[in-house]
Amino acid sequence: MINVSVVGATGYTGAELLRILLNHRHVKVKHVTSESSAGKRIDEVIPSLRKKYDLVLEKPDIARLAKESDVAFFALPHGVGGRAIAEFLRHGKKAVDISADFRLKDVKAYEKWYGVEHPAPDLLKKAVYGLPELWRERIRSAALVANPGCYATAATLALLPLLRHKLVDEDSLIVDAKSGVSGAGKKLSSMYHFSEVTENFQAYAVAHHRHTPEVEQTLSETTGRPTRITFVPHLVPMNRGILAAAYATLKKKTSAAAVRAVFENDYGREKFVRLLAGEEWPQTKNVAHTNYCDINLKVDERTNRVVVLSALDNLVKGASGQAVQNMNLMFGFDEGEAL
Repeated sequence: MINVSVVGATGYTGAELLRILLNHRHVKVKHVTSESSAGKRIDEVIPSLRKKYDLVLEKPDIARLAKESDVAFFALPHGVGGRAIAEFLRHGKKAVDISADFRLKDVKAYEKWYGVEHPAPDLLKKAVYGLPELWRERIRSAALVANPGCYATAATLALLPLLRHKLVDEDSLIVDAKSGVSGAGKKLSSMYHFSEVTENFQAYAVAHHRHTPEVEQTLSETTGRPTRITFVPHLVPMNRGILAAAYATLKKKTSAAAVRAVFENDYGREKFVRLLAGEEWPQTKNVAHTNYCDINLKVDERTNRVVVLSALDNLVKGASGQAVQNMNLMFGFDEGEAL
């Protein structure tokens, strides 16, 4: 058994994390923290957890958490948790950061895209990007895992096999993605009010979403050269889920069977990537409340392009589920434990 703390437990990702950990045979949740709700029972703030947890939310005391925990999940806004994570790691413990603070290796890129000074740049070399399908062995020995963003997970998993096997023009990459409202967290903005979201479908952060450099960093490591994408996200009137459509131009005429063989080679043995058959296209309802990413593809012979569709639950494989998957690898548990 290991003791776990959840720092920032009352947001959507924190709540999802606690639900998943209920089913983990090797975990005891020791502490849950919240700046705004300290002193309240967790089930007062998240009623769905009634009769599941009797923990009281605390102000985060990092020294105490480190003394009584083997690992902590930090579900805090970017720019907030980095210093706390640095202190936690100094006690020799492990951390999974669900924010964006350690995803980008370039401090200047982080500060440009996120608009804040990096809270702990000295840790960037230590952090491992937590996409198990790419960096599983690195994650096993990591003390700090930077959990990927939800859009970044969907986009990267869709494009990786094409670039690994040099099938497409690296300068032709386009990703068009749609997300449910929970992807924005609990922040207050008129854009996410019910009356604005319902019966509506809108693009936002067009060609400047913060997950763009995260995807580009991973793809560039894969290709060995600077690789950029055009990324356009959309908000759709549903609670959870992401559907991403990735487009790329083939370097030469390639059969659909040959492209599919590449995906089967890369993902055929992956626990949480499901490659769909024929004309069965990924749907958000089929991955809701699961840690799966469903993928299928089509070669458009008329335009010499390949289209890859991916779907995942932004709160599970896009956040808390992937965080538990990473923790499982870090502690030598079965990768699918509780998932």
